[in-house]
Amino acid sequence: MSLRSHTLPTLPRAVKPGCRELLCLLVVAVMVSPSASGMCPTACICATDIVSCTNKNLSKVPGNLFRLIKRLDLSYNRIGHLDADWIPVSFAKLSTLILRHNNITSVSAGSFSTTPNLKCLDLSSNRLKSVRSATFQELKALEVLLLYNNHISHLDPAAFGGLAHLQKLYLSGNFLTQFPMDLYVGRFKLADLTFLDVSYNRIPSIPMHHINLVPGRQLRGIYLHGNPFVCDCSLYSLLIFWYRRHFSSVMDFKNDYTCRLWSDSRHSHQLLLLQESFLNCSYSVINSSFHALGFIHEAQVGERAIVHCDSKTGNGNTDFIWVGPDNRLLEPDKDTGNFRVFYNGSLVIENPGFEDAGVYSCIAMNRQRLLNETVDIVINVSNFTVNRSHAHEAFNTAFTTLAACVASIVLVLLYLYLTPCPCKCKAKRQKNMLNQSSAHSSILSPGPTGDADDRKAGKRVVFLEPLKDTAAVEAAGQNGKVKLFPSETVIAEGILKSTRAKSDSDSVNSVFSDTPFVASS
Repeated sequence: MSLRSHTLPTLPRAVKPGCRELLCLLVVAVMVSPSASGMCPTACICATDIVSCTNKNLSKVPGNLFRLIKRLDLSYNRIGHLDADWIPVSFAKLSTLILRHNNITSVSAGSFSTTPNLKCLDLSSNRLKSVRSATFQELKALEVLLLYNNHISHLDPAAFGGLAHLQKLYLSGNFLTQFPMDLYVGRFKLADLTFLDVSYNRIPSIPMHHINLVPGRQLRGIYLHGNPFVCDCSLYSLLIFWYRRHFSSVMDFKNDYTCRLWSDSRHSHQLLLLQESFLNCSYSVINSSFHALGFIHEAQVGERAIVHCDSKTGNGNTDFIWVGPDNRLLEPDKDTGNFRVFYNGSLVIENPGFEDAGVYSCIAMNRQRLLNETVDIVINVSNFTVNRSHAHEAFNTAFTTLAACVASIVLVLLYLYLTPCPCKCKAKRQKNMLNQSSAHSSILSPGPTGDADDRKAGKRVVFLEPLKDTAAVEAAGQNGKVKLFPSETVIAEGILKSTRAKSDSDSVNSVFSDTPFVASS
């Protein structure tokens, strides 16, 4: 038996590929599809979709990077300015870009046009001094932005405009002197922002009249510790309220909330804000802040009351349950007397009474039961009619007191400005007394010249007016002087005159009397 060797037939027009042809094919494939090659620059370390080019003295992004990377780390390089050309190629799938510890001083508009799908951007530990308008306008999907440890002293109100999905913003360790309230109210507010770190800046106070407009789910994510606050009872009441609600921003950094109390223009000392009997702040001041934040609710007897559950989990996938002061469960679509709970978490009390006052707890849970929150709200019930009558009584008492004070002032002014001068009064009083004395003086006067019979039969009484010429009275001194007052003397005012020749029987001295003096012939 012999073995035969058979050769395999070859197909017509078929050529066996050689090594040179295979190498050429590989080079062409690499040139046509560079993105699929997974090339890694020599200065970087690559791991599938992660590239790290840290501390390589780079001033811009290498142009031969793998286009489908998702995470790029360029920290500890010498990148100084971000403009439209600093990333030469487009990275459509890039979600995380790390640029910390460079020398970045400014960011121009359009700097991130080649990375539109970024979700996390780290620009911390650079030299940024301000954030201008429309800096991050291309980053519509951005969720986390880190700007801590820069030199930022100014934030444009529209700096973060358009970042509708931004959830976390780190601004710690900068030179901010004002709380960025534009992030929560106004035209450019960020509805999804649940974490804001502005710790260790230069913020001296918080706008208390605006902070109560921030929803509870955003309020609990504000970190303020390490700022040089001025000691104030309103700020103390706000932080105490956050502490009672177990906000981690206060619970975890309790000893880092301090304030400065100035004894004079040059000297001050530091105090812990979260301590008992801080500056002897009154209980009413603290409660006023709680009222402003909506966690102490006032209700009136017989009037419908609506209380909202302000929680960070409040959205369409959240279930709400209320627990009353008597530990009774209040749930939606369940008959619980005069209580009713809506699916949005609002609690309605129909016709409330004094027995309905107390602490109500709102429990918010998402549908997966993975996140829950409890909010305690104090409801005070009072009688409006009684309070109004007391207010009216207080008003009437105050008005009466005020009217009495005004009347007293008017009387004092009348006494001071309408009372006659003592000098004029004395002269006028002397003149009146002089007239009164003259009216009381009676003088007997003889009849006219005639027969003796007529003279004997006639009796006449004469009242004389006082003399106005005191010099003439003194010249006629036959009547002498009469003292009318103990301290004053006046001259007698009557002089009897006759056309007849004077005789002893014809002259009669005048006598001051209430009844006329009758002379007998």
